[in-house]
Amino acid sequence: MLALILLLVVGSGLVYISKFNFTPVSVNLGVYTISNIPLFYVIVGSILIGLVLSYVAYLIQSISTSLTIRGKDKEIKRNKGEVLELTKNVHQLELANERQKNGEGVEPTDPNSL
Repeated sequence: MLALILLLVVGSGLVYISKFNFTPVSVNLGVYTISNIPLFYVIVGSILIGLVLSYVAYLIQSISTSLTIRGKDKEIKRNKGEVLELTKNVHQLELANERQKNGEGVEPTDPNSL
């Protein structure tokens, strides 16, 4: 419903602008010249080109951001694996330390060991 209301407001604005801007103008596009185009078409065309260009810029930024986030996610995953490996190593060293404290014949048990 909101989209319909917005569409009606924009359409009404375009009708109002077109009512007063039917003066024919010439448009120069490099070597090409288009003459006798109503000024309203030039205005609406400029708005549409601006909207399309801004949408393309938004898409490029969005793709760049998603690629950056993807790289960060891979780095986080790699670092979590490294932390897990280091935790295992610390646990093994703690067990070895307990073996040295209690003597070689006694094997320490740890119910939480990996």
